Amino acid sequence: MPDYFHGYAVVGLVAVVGVLFVAVAFTAARLLRPVVPTPEKLLTYECGVDPVGEGWAHTQVRYYVYAFLYVIFAVDAVFLFPWATVFAAPGFGGVTLVEMFIFLGFLAVGLLYAWKKGVLTWT
Repeated sequence: MPDYFHGYAVVGLVAVVGVLFVAVAFTAARLLRPVVPTPEKLLTYECGVDPVGEGWAHTQVRYYVYAFLYVIFAVDAVFLFPWATVFAAPGFGGVTLVEMFIFLGFLAVGLLYAWKKGVLTWT
């Protein structure tokens, strides 16, 4: 039974050390940084341009849709590379092929839905 919990103890110890490392880093940064607030530091920073006008701005939602579609296909690529390495291993060929076609099918249905809704038109 001790061997069973040894793996969990290692994971728990690594998690505790990680949390302590982050806590020590944030505490050291707070203690070592200079605190000299000036009116310039308290202004809103907009890419080097002084803020002018209201804080309300209209943005096009379609740009977010394209960004979201990019993220979907980037995740797809992240899953395809490990799949390609496992697919070549003996005993995994048929099962992994079916699983990947199911995964790609879900992505294709999502892409077809976006295309049918007219999201992919640039107008």
